Formats: sequence, C-alpha cells, structure tokens
Amino acid sequence: MSKMFFAGILAAGAACALVAPVAAQGATLGPAAALCNKNATAVLVDVRGFKAHTGTLRVQIYNADKSYLEKRKWLDRIDVPVSHSGNMQVCVPVEKPGNYVVSVRHDLNGNGKSDRSDGGGLSGNPDMKVTDFIFNRKPKLTTVSFAVGGATKRVPVTLNYVSGLSFEPVK
Repeated sequence: MSKMFFAGILAAGAACALVAPVAAQGATLGPAAALCNKNATAVLVDVRGFKAHTGTLRVQIYNADKSYLEKRKWLDRIDVPVSHSGNMQVCVPVEKPGNYVVSVRHDLNGNGKSDRSDGGGLSGNPDMKVTDFIFNRKPKLTTVSFAVGGATKRVPVTLNYVSGLSFEPVK
C-alpha cells in the first residue's frame, strides 16, 4: 500500500453504513447526481464536519476486497469544489450491488497536493492514528465496508483533521 494514499486521505473517521432512505438534504453533487436522485444503484456519500468551506473534495470508491484503499485501485473518483456551507452530498455510481469502501479527502487549500491541513474520512468510522498512516496500516475491511443493494445507499462520512498524533473531527 502506498504512503501517498494515506497521506492523501490524511484521516480516517466516519461513515457508518446505515440503511436509510435517501432524503434530500441539499444539492446532490457529482456527474452521477441524477442516479442518486432516482434511487438507482449508487452510493450517496454525505460528508460532514468541514474545518472550512474551501478547496476541493475527493470521493473515491473501492471494491471491498484485498485491494481496498490501494493506490489507483479505486473504481470511481469524483472531485468537486467544496460548497460554501453545510454538509455535502456526492453521488458515486456503482455497476452492481455488492460490497464497497469509500474514502474522502478534503484538500483544504485546493492545491491538489496532500498537506497536513487536509482532512479525510472513511466509511465505517475506523479509529486510526497518524502512526497507522506512517506504517501503512489499513483499517479492518469489516469495519470500513458496506453493502449496496438495488437502491441508493447513504453513507455518512465525518471528516477528521490532524491534531497532534491523532485524527479528530472539528470541534
């Protein structure tokens, strides 16, 4: 696994794979937004906890298999500008029902590079420390994976930012 990936997401926290009907909480973003609005087979990533409403947001989805979170092994990647306020909802299409993992990165300054100020999160709300990134330790697949059926699956992700040697949501 690449240190670049872990530096890229810079955090891991959030997202319980809750089974809930998809309801409008604001504009759904991404090139496949219409799929989530039609309740098609897709993942609606509800991103919360922004430190600031600047920069860009990257959402990546992976198969829940041994290559999850590996560099360039994502199935789809969506980059959108961060909205001026509130949570953001990004629709990510999936080809078929199955098990998946989501990672989110908030590029706070929008420079396209991983910085210590960037935030991130993963589905499943794994408890991770900065040393996990240094030593390339992935969270358990059973913690970060979720199932998608024949309808849109909502996956809330709370962003976390570096604070000392740990990752924490914004207070």
